[in-house]
Amino acid sequence: MSKDLFPTYRGTMEYFCLGCGKRFPTDKLYYTCPDCGGVFLLENLDFDNLKKTPGHRWQEIFDRRAATKRTAMRGIFRFYELMAPVLDEDDILYLGEGNTPIIRSSDRLIRETGIRTGYKNDGQNPSASFKDRGMACAFSYLRSLIRQNDWDQILTVCASTGDTSAAAALYASYAGEAIKSVVILPHGKVTPAQLSQPLGSGATVLEVPGVFDDCMKVVEHLADNYRVALLNSKNAWRILGQESYAFEIAQWFRWNMQGKCVFVPIGNAGNVTAIMAGFLKLYKLDIIDALPRIFGVQSHHADPVYRYYAVDDPKEREFHPVTVSPSVAQAAMIGNPVSFPRVKYYAEQFEEIGGHDAFQVLQVTEQQIMDSMIQANRNGHIACTQGGESFAGAKRAKELGLICDEEICILDSTAHHLKFVDFQNMYFNNAFPPEFEVAPDTSLSNKPHLIISPEEKDRLSPEDFTRATADKVVARLGLEHN
Repeated sequence: MSKDLFPTYRGTMEYFCLGCGKRFPTDKLYYTCPDCGGVFLLENLDFDNLKKTPGHRWQEIFDRRAATKRTAMRGIFRFYELMAPVLDEDDILYLGEGNTPIIRSSDRLIRETGIRTGYKNDGQNPSASFKDRGMACAFSYLRSLIRQNDWDQILTVCASTGDTSAAAALYASYAGEAIKSVVILPHGKVTPAQLSQPLGSGATVLEVPGVFDDCMKVVEHLADNYRVALLNSKNAWRILGQESYAFEIAQWFRWNMQGKCVFVPIGNAGNVTAIMAGFLKLYKLDIIDALPRIFGVQSHHADPVYRYYAVDDPKEREFHPVTVSPSVAQAAMIGNPVSFPRVKYYAEQFEEIGGHDAFQVLQVTEQQIMDSMIQANRNGHIACTQGGESFAGAKRAKELGLICDEEICILDSTAHHLKFVDFQNMYFNNAFPPEFEVAPDTSLSNKPHLIISPEEKDRLSPEDFTRATADKVVARLGLEHN
């Protein structure tokens, strides 16, 4: 197949309810099962036809597409057959998402931790977070529905702690025409940088007192009772787009997943769901011959999935939502993750293939998250607080003896560091409110130093000011003459 041609393969996709097992066609946008309220997965009924192509051939196809100049295939739809192979090329929306790099940690950082780490920088997506992967797929499907039904307008709505709203507003503003964007945020719980994004994209921004879970209940009520397109991870098309994260990791490592561990913040559990689903597809098609190990990570301030898997006997496990406390990993501050049933579904498959340690969940503290984010970024990374959570999870895994020295740990930095500079500033200035339970490690803190006072500058001539300031710099840095 020529790398310049859009794929001719088309699948047949259905919604599959994890609650009652019923199936529904994809000519309508469903969020939860109309019969039992369960969450959906999307399945390609013709997936087995892809097995007629050998795994090594798929590797060649996807590698060749990596160099394509064809817009629709430059991003996540490079893996078209594995994603949403029902979309026409004209419906695919591409804003530069996907293809984010994995940056190996510096030698110094690896020596400090004793762990072979590298960050997948999903903050290098267009809206600066991994949510663009899901939005690219969800909006492409939405454009297909609009075209097929000749709709003149549809309202998209999402609850968010920042990243989802930024991505939804960005893609809606580009799609334009029939699509209007509304985002609902927890008042005072979103950083100024993240709040600025949906506002800048022209979305209608509505704030609700409380936390993400409160916003989500409002959005769910709207989706159940009004004609709106919900864009949270209840939307199975969003999860489908996020599977591309797994495909890219495998391709980065030349399709060799032996000895790889992937650390993912759990949050609403959509991303860890998608990543497991993606790797399972690659394994079933013989594109990879081994699954990586997946480690979900949760803060002790929002850890319902950790508590579930902390019980060793699967028969004794019970899932219970938790009341969250303030967390620096804002996207992970969710006490009742929508996608938990999906996690359980794919974790069982992972464990069946890779053994009981193929999927594990770790708990870390807020202090460990912030220390890890600062440490990573002092060593050349651009990790957000969720990236700090991933790093803290890898350290915890080593502490517990769950990983070995030879394994490579891929850390998920879900967003760009610049979205979370307010938390960095609070860390450096020891300004965290008590409920966060974070105090700075003085060896990691950093502050600007006023080298000469404005009053002294006013007293000096320009030449004397230059000399006096330079002398103070010399003294501060301990410089020596050439």
